[in-house]
Amino acid sequence: MAIKLRIPKRRDENHKSFRGLPRNPLVLAALVVLLIAGIGLAGSFCYYYIKYDRVITQRFRTPVFGNSAKIYALPERLSDGEKADGKEIAAELQQAGYSDAKRFDKQNQSALGTFRVMPDGIEVTPGPESYHSPEEARITIEDGQITRIVSNGNQLSAYELEPQLVTSLSDSAERAKRQIVKYNDIPKVMVDAVLAIEDRRFFEHGGVNFVRMFEAGWIDLTRQRHEQGGSTITMQLSRGFFLTPEKTIRRKLTEMLIAELMEQKFSKQQIFEFYANWVNLGQRGSYAISGFAEASRAYFNKDLKDITLPEAALLAGIIQGPSRLSPYRHPERALDRRNLVLDSMVETHAVTREQAEKAKAAPLKLAPPNVEASDAPYFVDLVRDSLTSKFSERELNDQSYRIYTTLDPDLQKAAAQAVESGIKIVDEEVTRLRSKRVKVGKKYETQVMPGPQAQVALVALDPHTGSVLALVGGRDYAFSQLNHATSKRPTGSIFKPFVYAAAMNTAIDGSPTVITPASMVDDSPSTFAYGDQIYEPHNYKEEYHGEVTLRYALAMSLNNATVKVAEETGYDKVADLAKLAGITSVKPTPAMALGSYEATPLEMAGAYTAFANNGERLSPILVNSVRNAKGDVVANFRTDQRQVLDPRIAYVMTNMMEGVINNGLGYTAVRLRGFEQPAAGKTGTSHDGWFAGYTSNLLCIVWVGYDDYSDLRLSGAQTAAPIWTEFMKKAAELPEYSDMKEFTQPTGVVDVQLDKTTNRLATSACPDDYMAAFVTGTEPRETCDQQTGVAGFFSRVFGGTNKPVTPTLDANGQDQQDPNKKKGFFGKIADIFKDGKSSTPPPKPPANNPQPQQPH
Repeated sequence: MAIKLRIPKRRDENHKSFRGLPRNPLVLAALVVLLIAGIGLAGSFCYYYIKYDRVITQRFRTPVFGNSAKIYALPERLSDGEKADGKEIAAELQQAGYSDAKRFDKQNQSALGTFRVMPDGIEVTPGPESYHSPEEARITIEDGQITRIVSNGNQLSAYELEPQLVTSLSDSAERAKRQIVKYNDIPKVMVDAVLAIEDRRFFEHGGVNFVRMFEAGWIDLTRQRHEQGGSTITMQLSRGFFLTPEKTIRRKLTEMLIAELMEQKFSKQQIFEFYANWVNLGQRGSYAISGFAEASRAYFNKDLKDITLPEAALLAGIIQGPSRLSPYRHPERALDRRNLVLDSMVETHAVTREQAEKAKAAPLKLAPPNVEASDAPYFVDLVRDSLTSKFSERELNDQSYRIYTTLDPDLQKAAAQAVESGIKIVDEEVTRLRSKRVKVGKKYETQVMPGPQAQVALVALDPHTGSVLALVGGRDYAFSQLNHATSKRPTGSIFKPFVYAAAMNTAIDGSPTVITPASMVDDSPSTFAYGDQIYEPHNYKEEYHGEVTLRYALAMSLNNATVKVAEETGYDKVADLAKLAGITSVKPTPAMALGSYEATPLEMAGAYTAFANNGERLSPILVNSVRNAKGDVVANFRTDQRQVLDPRIAYVMTNMMEGVINNGLGYTAVRLRGFEQPAAGKTGTSHDGWFAGYTSNLLCIVWVGYDDYSDLRLSGAQTAAPIWTEFMKKAAELPEYSDMKEFTQPTGVVDVQLDKTTNRLATSACPDDYMAAFVTGTEPRETCDQQTGVAGFFSRVFGGTNKPVTPTLDANGQDQQDPNKKKGFFGKIADIFKDGKSSTPPPKPPANNPQPQQPH
């Protein structure tokens, strides 16, 4: 019988390895895909982990934030007898970086210096890194006045405090400003405010707060709009340092990875320090405000260490949206956000409810938004440019150099305020000129024609040192960084004093014909030839004054008379004098006499020092010294000095320009606006408006005009002079500049009383007189009651009859003693403002001898 046995089939050995796996091919395929994806994700994670680990290492291998050079202002000077308060001096020293000797032991005292407030004054001790030598000084104050200053046993008449920081020299490419602070230098109230509103679990999480992220996502999802942020401080820092602002899932994952890596590499204190120096907190002018220390200076004008609870809450609140929450543009929003931060601080137990409510009641106390008043950005840009010949910008910043400038903060503030208020007056005048009545349908409407916006520049310097004390280069630095203080423009009538100075030089240079302020010149229509060209200048409104003295011609800015003086003196002599004074563009042509050639306001300020500084021209300087971080001198700077005029001629010209302000075209814009101190100056009009003037201790040039060179259609007396006057009035209120004295007369000059009608020596028979200065030996000799001979000894130079040297002006600034002028009431008023505007342009010059445009 056959027996059948069933022998089981032998399975493939390969099937042993798959025992236990699902037989469903779809499930198996899914597992394979997951395995591959897992390997891919792991590989990607390792790749990005290694990549960003290297990126972070590379980024933080060098200092996170580059060092920056610091720009300091002119030291404040305390004088014996000056009003002062010991606590205010202490506050200024503390702001400059000094420490209170009573609060810190020697090991923790500032290297810049220390101070000690005493019952009867203050004791100041500069440190090894101070701008000054480390010699202790004791300032005694009694009844609010400095009574004694003693240093090294010697009594001093004055003492200079430590220079104040103006700003940091920013990276010009980034256009951002920051002051670097260490974590330990950040006040606890600032840290608490930031953590309360931005990242409450900062010191607990590992870089990513997953609970907060899910919570924020759920709120945004349920409310259908983005209200909550889930980013931690570390994630914000990761995004700011390494990523673009695009909002994608990939970027978010990368942000989280970098945050985790940073938490592994740095301590929480280091990360917060990075954040405190990096975070964007708004805009000031054209610069971004980076970091809490710079923000404290920008918004409150104080050091971060001195910040208060409501101020810290405000800065912490701004982080969410610096533009939308700007306390300057949106104070209500900023206030609401600040108060929200204070409530958050109560929730985190950083402050009590009582402290929060008290802080909520505090108003917004912000520093003035006028950037020019504090940061002086045009001045700072000019400082950077002036140093590039000696130092690279990288060297200045990397070495943390200290740049000690000539800037006077108080005077800069006065300049900024004067420009701010004065340019509004100009805008109103421009609007008036552009306004026209236009018929629309059956009605007439007033429409303002479009046109450019007027720009402005102001330069103020010490006429005896050349130090630029204040500088405004435009009306709005955020709008335009073009520095108009260094932009060349036709100088107009502020050039005319150089014509008259060259003429006055004939009194001492051996010229056969001596010209003096009382010499006569014919102000009538004339034609002047130079080369093969004909030049025909015209007075404003074709009004001519006949025979006038040179003093009168300058005071009333008469065009024809001035060109005739230049011709009589010699065009070459006038041009040579102007070039010596620093106006290098001039050429010896008739048009030169009316300021048709170009110069910058800064150059004109330097040129006018020749009049204000006894004939010695000083080149304007902006930097006194550059020192390293330890206070050692790297480079010192000095002005270039050049004798341009004899001191006697400089004084005679000053005396003539005093007549411009006291009796001429400057009277309405200066004296009637309330500036009463002794001053000399000259109005100017080309396409633009100018005013140049000075006192015994301060020189200032103001320019107003359009960038496109179109005609302003307003004179310097209407535009620039009011700004000059407002600035000088503010300067006179400052202790340093309040002592504006009469100009010092040198030997070899004599003052004589002249009759206003005949311009001869005044006697009791003609008591209506005025004082005029002459180089000794050139003054008039005939008296007003003499009837023989030619009228006026010095009228022989030009011939003709005498004209009153000083116009008599009424309260409206009108000349009441000019019988030769035929015009109406309003024409007289206009003449006070229109200083020498000519109505006809010069003839077209040949190609080989270009002629600049005549002022009009």
